[in-house]
Amino acid sequence: MGGKLFEHEVSGGTYVLWPDNIVNNKILIASLSETHTTTTETIPKSETSIKSANLDSFREKFPANFRTKDGHFVRSRAVVIIDNALYDYNLAHAYERKLPIEEDIYADFFIPSEGVYIEFWGLEDDPKYNERKKIKQEIYKKYDFKLIELNDSDISNLDDHLPKKLLKFGIKVY
Repeated sequence: MGGKLFEHEVSGGTYVLWPDNIVNNKILIASLSETHTTTTETIPKSETSIKSANLDSFREKFPANFRTKDGHFVRSRAVVIIDNALYDYNLAHAYERKLPIEEDIYADFFIPSEGVYIEFWGLEDDPKYNERKKIKQEIYKKYDFKLIELNDSDISNLDDHLPKKLLKFGIKVY
């Protein structure tokens, strides 16, 4: 679906032409609707809006009240530890990054330089949480995304676990 780069014959300037069907790309439409909220035109929402409502209730139930070294506000002390470790490792990262797919799924962390996602599974005693965890794991597998999974037992000695898991994707931190 990518655009093609061309060079203008007279001016030498470059430009990109995109295929006509890009205007129907649901991911692009959703992204534009998030960033251009002042438009008067209504952009159709997909069936994932129900999942978005679930995400909103999750965010209300677990507000991001904990501040990390790099200024992110996160939802738990364990996530503070992970975020601070990524910061200390000098790894650029995003917190709560939407996956580039149609489904309305957010990763705990994303490392853009290597395309690696990190999920912290912190509420494993909760049946609803475990159901959501399985769905997210299936989605990561379906799209063949690079995923690092962390749980409570990893947090207490994160410097022993996270560098090894990052190294599996070619990311050296020491």
